[in-house]
Amino acid sequence: MTMTEQATGAHPQPRPRSGGQQSAPEHVTGAQSLIRSLEEVGAETVFGIPGGAILPAYDPLMDSTRVRHVLVRHEQGAGHAATGYAQATGKVGVCMATSGPGATNLVTPIADAHMDSVPLVAITGQVASKAIGTDAFQEADIVGITMPITKHNFLVTKAEDIPRVIAQAFHIASTGRPGPVLVDIAKDALQAKTTFSWPPVMDLPGYRPVTKPHAKQIREGAKLITQAKRPVLYVGGGVIKSGATAELKVLAELTGAPVTTTLMGLGAFPDSHPLHVGMPGMHGAVTAVTALQKADLIVALGTRFDDRVTGKLDSFAPHAKIVHADIDPAEIGKNRAADVPIVGDAREVIADLVQAVQKEHSEGHQGDYSAWWKDLNRWRETYPLGYDLPADGSLSPQQVIERIGQLAPEDTIFAAGVGQHQMWSAHFIQYEKPSTWLNSGGAGTMGYAVPAAMGAKAGAPGNTVWAIDGDGCFQMTNQELTTCALNNIPIKVAIINNGALGMVRQWQTLFYNQRYSNTVLHSGPENVNPDAKGTRVPDFVKLSEAMGCVGLRCERPEDLDKVIAEANSINDRPVVVDFIVHEDAMVWPMVAAGTSNDEILAARDVRPDFGDNEDD
Repeated sequence: MTMTEQATGAHPQPRPRSGGQQSAPEHVTGAQSLIRSLEEVGAETVFGIPGGAILPAYDPLMDSTRVRHVLVRHEQGAGHAATGYAQATGKVGVCMATSGPGATNLVTPIADAHMDSVPLVAITGQVASKAIGTDAFQEADIVGITMPITKHNFLVTKAEDIPRVIAQAFHIASTGRPGPVLVDIAKDALQAKTTFSWPPVMDLPGYRPVTKPHAKQIREGAKLITQAKRPVLYVGGGVIKSGATAELKVLAELTGAPVTTTLMGLGAFPDSHPLHVGMPGMHGAVTAVTALQKADLIVALGTRFDDRVTGKLDSFAPHAKIVHADIDPAEIGKNRAADVPIVGDAREVIADLVQAVQKEHSEGHQGDYSAWWKDLNRWRETYPLGYDLPADGSLSPQQVIERIGQLAPEDTIFAAGVGQHQMWSAHFIQYEKPSTWLNSGGAGTMGYAVPAAMGAKAGAPGNTVWAIDGDGCFQMTNQELTTCALNNIPIKVAIINNGALGMVRQWQTLFYNQRYSNTVLHSGPENVNPDAKGTRVPDFVKLSEAMGCVGLRCERPEDLDKVIAEANSINDRPVVVDFIVHEDAMVWPMVAAGTSNDEILAARDVRPDFGDNEDD
């Protein structure tokens, strides 16, 4: 590990060994070749479920001393666990499934990894090569199905191709813009006799990710930074993936520009740093959203101008010039035209920008952002993040999440589901280091948190891992708690239980005249089940205990710290805490879908007042 990697908390990407002396050929089956290849590329943990087409691979897997297999309860859990593992460690996550429904159950986590640029290799069994295309039992064209949601995929029908394909899959997944790669292997290829030697010769003539940025573009970007009056560093998940957080801190402190980190970029820059103005977006901090709107220069680093940040695109940051740096050239200009496009790895881009800005400073060109910071600090003081405690004395969900963050041990990893609890976790837990915040950002996949936390804990067993989940999300993938209990993966789960699909209910409150159609979770309609009214089904404590976990419940604010402390003290089994919270709490700030970021609400019916200066 390099000094920079130690400083940033990033992890060096595993690389297939493609040079050096080749090992003597061994006579093996295709299945043995697959497991040997996984060992050689550095795969440590595989999450999966066996089935007919992939079964030949499970026999030699039983003998491997270098690859741990975790038997999950659903293939979706395997995929999200591999994603959590990858996000927490920086290594390639690996999941495995059989053909047909086994493979199609991986589609959601593969799509999720694709949207969030997570290095993932999904290995699926396929029916025998001669049966492909005949609608054989448990056949599905998983290569065709996943083509739009993978970085690349392979169909392997010859045993001798397995080492090369596995090496290429790991290389593609972990280099350039990371992403998921699918390897579909026909059953007869796994059963056939072949020879194995390592390293294979990789043949990827069309794959040449650009990592080094163009010097002229760097110079132009640095000039704009020193000329700007209202710059913003708009930082995304690409900065974390490239291990560029130390370089980012140097750039920010050198320029004195405000930093906003996206939902996927939380932890790239310390939340507590005075230059950090918060998270932008639909539920972003008022200061962060407004800073982007009022900026005259946006330096976008490893981020993609997605709709949840920009709001109505044609009204986003109308006065701003754009410096856009990304390792994927397809992202530059896709949503917002760039005045200075920079293709390259975020770490190299930021390091070069630092040098270029230093040169500008040495020549007497230095930006004056004092008036800009006067505005930013006024907004920050006037519209801080906060919440009201319920008048009836019930638990505030924001307070629950805030206290979990405050009482958690150092270097705790937090994985969130999707919805209100996700936004509250982004706002009310402080992220000081990269890779300590895991969530489904682009796809917004409910059910992500529990298996992702499982994968993170498997990859980082020395860290405490909390899954912050909603009662809706939890009921989608909670069966993986059994996996955790049986495999010594002691995660902690906080269920923010408001008895409803909270974010959907919030939209119904605001935009559908409080008509709560099919968002109540804890009881059925009276005309269907009169006895269910007022009860909470299921009982999450009993359910958790049935799966081998410790189940706790908290309903009163005065018990909150005690219950969290008890959960933190249990480290030999998974712990699930059912926090019964107020059902009407809402996520603020909010920009309604399809509207301009200028219409942000700091709270219900509260539009911020940004003064009357000419740039407003």
